[in-house]
Amino acid sequence: MSRLKGKVAVVTGASKGIGAAIAKSLATEGASVVVNYASSKAGADAVVAEIVASGGKAVAVGGDVSKAGEAKGIIDAAIKNYGRLDVLVNNSGVYEFAPLGQITEEQFHRIFNINVLGTLLTTQAASEHLGEGASVINIGSVVSSVTPPDSAVYTGTKGAIDAITGVLAKELAPRKIRVNSINPGFVVTEGTHSAGIAGSDFESNVVAQTPLGRSGQVGDIASVAAFLASEDSKWLTGERISASGGLR
Repeated sequence: MSRLKGKVAVVTGASKGIGAAIAKSLATEGASVVVNYASSKAGADAVVAEIVASGGKAVAVGGDVSKAGEAKGIIDAAIKNYGRLDVLVNNSGVYEFAPLGQITEEQFHRIFNINVLGTLLTTQAASEHLGEGASVINIGSVVSSVTPPDSAVYTGTKGAIDAITGVLAKELAPRKIRVNSINPGFVVTEGTHSAGIAGSDFESNVVAQTPLGRSGQVGDIASVAAFLASEDSKWLTGERISASGGLR
């Protein structure tokens, strides 16, 4: 398929997990992709190598989305390498769970800075280059509606993404730029494995509450992102798509 032929996409936090899968999916659809990473250059280089080996175009670009200058640098790299920008996927994010009594100021600011401020700063920088028909895709989470215990800070950031998606959809609509979010359920990634969540009782409990009866895979989210990036979704903006197997 080549729904994104000639398009240029930036995917933040794309060195692994959902971001890497989205970058590969957009490249498969014909987009030239900026694969952003915060710390794992090796991971981003591996994603780029896989895309290039499959005949696609991609470049790895480091940058911390929670810092305005670096967020701008990520976007500038897309313009420098490919001359335009059509799709922004705000995937960079971190999670950490703690009960109310263990929440710290440091934890709060770190998670909000990356998950929320990073989304705003990167979209701000991208908006200078996005034109009619462009698509901004935010990665939220089903936690904003499920609201699990011990997740006040993380769930708070994803609730903010829900609200920001709606605001920016209206704000950028006069320029015919669409803004939507994908809210995944539990997805098996390198991160959930390293955190000991994948294969745990927590995962089993989530699966038991999921109508389709399984955990999500990164490809389940990447295919939705490719749809939102393409003209197939040209009448959608301000939407929150729960890619969760029916988990509510």
